[in-house]
Amino acid sequence: MNQQGPLADVLRQRIIDGDFAPGSRLSESALAERFDVSRNTLREAFRVLAEQGLVEHIPHRGVSVASPSIADVVDIYRARRIIECTALRHSEPEHPAVQRMKDAVDAAEDAGSHAARDDAGTWRAVGSANMAFHVALVDLADSPRLARTYRNVAAELRLAFLKIDDPRSLHEPFVRKNRAVLDAFLTQGAAAGATELERYLVQSERVVLGAFARMHLA
Repeated sequence: MNQQGPLADVLRQRIIDGDFAPGSRLSESALAERFDVSRNTLREAFRVLAEQGLVEHIPHRGVSVASPSIADVVDIYRARRIIECTALRHSEPEHPAVQRMKDAVDAAEDAGSHAARDDAGTWRAVGSANMAFHVALVDLADSPRLARTYRNVAAELRLAFLKIDDPRSLHEPFVRKNRAVLDAFLTQGAAAGATELERYLVQSERVVLGAFARMHLA
């Protein structure tokens, strides 16, 4: 693996999958050996990930996985409302991405129906399906630039989720809400879908901020 782009993509996926915890230090020597790349290649991958908000360089301490703050969460949801609600408001139910939205909701419902109460891995899979729904929703805009921007926002959001040790409370309620957004969009039109989505994002932000507040009080 001697290409900087693919290495950054691999590290990005490992980070959002939770292989490296938010705030954990990334050892240059260990990662260079694991991926069989030079340190220069690894540093370039770190630079790409830093631009995406996924790692941060701390002087005299090296590179660490980003650990989103409460202010970061507020800004992430601000960006989500602007991007997602605008994309949905100006879309048509006949768009090909709608099928991916349907598939994602079905996948989340199916995974959730088989998940035990404390099955963290399955609830994270539900969360992945939920995010796939929102990625498909943004693709309704037919804008590669908007899709790239949202990809980075979604990755930072996954880091925020990883800081909260209760994936069920994060993801279970929003399976139903994704279904409600989809149904409103398909049966009542884009404006109704966008209104339902706005309510969804407000509640989701409150859930995440509430969890962050409890962590800071603990």
